[in-house]
Amino acid sequence: MSAEFASRLDRAGTEILRPMTMLELDGVVELEQQVYPFPWSRGNFIDSFAAGYVAWTLNGSGGELLGYCIAMRGVEEMHLLNITVAPPARRHGHARRMLAELARLGHTEGARRLWLEVRESNDEARAMYVHLGFGHVGMRKAYYPAPAGRREDAIVMSLLLDADEDPYALD
Repeated sequence: MSAEFASRLDRAGTEILRPMTMLELDGVVELEQQVYPFPWSRGNFIDSFAAGYVAWTLNGSGGELLGYCIAMRGVEEMHLLNITVAPPARRHGHARRMLAELARLGHTEGARRLWLEVRESNDEARAMYVHLGFGHVGMRKAYYPAPAGRREDAIVMSLLLDADEDPYALD
């Protein structure tokens, strides 16, 4: 992981990032339903636990749920599946904090890239990812559900975790 990426992300505060447990699932599902028009189901989260995916919550000093993320390990890669920050807690670096920890974990476990998909219409998230060093790799047509039975494209983005490799060379 590049020092530049780490310096842009490493802004830990009094928040606590910890493994998500079944005890927190009600709050996570509630936040998911508040934030997304097409939320993950409780079953999606349970399946993530069962599959052994990385699942963390970010909690404030009073225990309040600020956000969460779910990621899947792969061969020399980490794939972010879901990252969510509660609307009142946005713009305080919480998404950056979770991404930093995910990148550190991936790098420690030998991942060379961190992958994600983001809705084409999610300009705020896309701008944050670009600011953090993610590059646009491609597009998945009609990947996400959209209103009125339509589908929305996903932008595929990737962050190089190995600073010695060409960031544009995809294996």
